[in-house]
Amino acid sequence: MSISPKAALLDEYALVARALSAPARLMLLEQIAQAPRGVEGLADKTGLSIANASQHLQTLRRAGLVTSRREGKAVIYTLGDAKSLALMDLLRVVAERNLAQVDKILRGLSDGADAPEPVSRDDLAARIAEGSVTIFDVRPADEFALGHIPGAQNIALPELHLIASNLQPGAEIIAYCRGPYCIYAHQAVAALRNKGFNARRLDGGLPEWREEGRQVVTA
Repeated sequence: MSISPKAALLDEYALVARALSAPARLMLLEQIAQAPRGVEGLADKTGLSIANASQHLQTLRRAGLVTSRREGKAVIYTLGDAKSLALMDLLRVVAERNLAQVDKILRGLSDGADAPEPVSRDDLAARIAEGSVTIFDVRPADEFALGHIPGAQNIALPELHLIASNLQPGAEIIAYCRGPYCIYAHQAVAALRNKGFNARRLDGGLPEWREEGRQVVTA
């Protein structure tokens, strides 16, 4: 029996939805959004075996969420296009608005307090132009080196208490990390606000900043 055009379309749409249904694949997408990477590097970053990472990457590729190319013997994966990043963020938005457990987890990152409104990327760009903001990139050092927002300082979460004494009490601090699924910025803001600093996180992370054509610095 032949399948109707609508049923065929729905099958293809469901292919994309199924590709997003595994936490491991969301972790891989988060890493690929930082910079193109090979299978071995992605496995190392996500804690997956190389074989498992490769299987998940093939699922993402079949759904059109990532593309691949060969560089010698290595296969390098890149996000399919800007829509892949937008879909990742939309998944986060729907979950945050509708799932009580997501709200509970996020509140737990700030000791049950309401987190301050994030700073938009336009607002951060204006503050950079004014020179009126301190920016913390709280991703790992290797990701920072691949690209970061101009003027950002790379600070690991355990090091925040070491630099607190060097910050001006009234300084505005904006923290950012990997993007839709990264919690480092939430944790950094909570830690800084507990010490009395005016800290907020950026809406989105480095991938969204770069996707809008804004300047990115590489080390």
